[in-house]
Amino acid sequence: MVEIIIGSAIMLVGILAISVSFNTYLEYSLSNQKNVEATYLLQEGIEVMTFFRDKGWTNNISRLSTTTTYYLTFSSNTWATSTSPQYVDGLFLRSINVYDVRRDANDDIAVSGTYDSNIKLVTATVSYFQGKGTTTKSMSKYIVNIK
Repeated sequence: MVEIIIGSAIMLVGILAISVSFNTYLEYSLSNQKNVEATYLLQEGIEVMTFFRDKGWTNNISRLSTTTTYYLTFSSNTWATSTSPQYVDGLFLRSINVYDVRRDANDDIAVSGTYDSNIKLVTATVSYFQGKGTTTKSMSKYIVNIK
């Protein structure tokens, strides 16, 4: 009789360990899905800004303020910028910031120096709720006026 109780307890502990391991694995898999989707949204944001550059530097890039946060919208097969927050799939808040670029005496990009009107630093940021807090990821790229 004691052997049956001990054997049952060992089997119960084993089943419980497998169940906890599976739940942990499932939780990490689902959270990784959001990380992958956020990375794709970052890349898409940078590509849209490159598309804007290709469609016209003056009308699409140089007019953007460096003190304003922009959000991308897609409607009727057209991308546009907006100053109103836009959530992707109701989960991901993607924003775009544009920064001026300066060059030093050697014509290298620097923190201070002469303003270069033909290049901008574009940063895409995606924020989303994951677990018990908000996760934020960013990606930056220099966009050059190809004239």
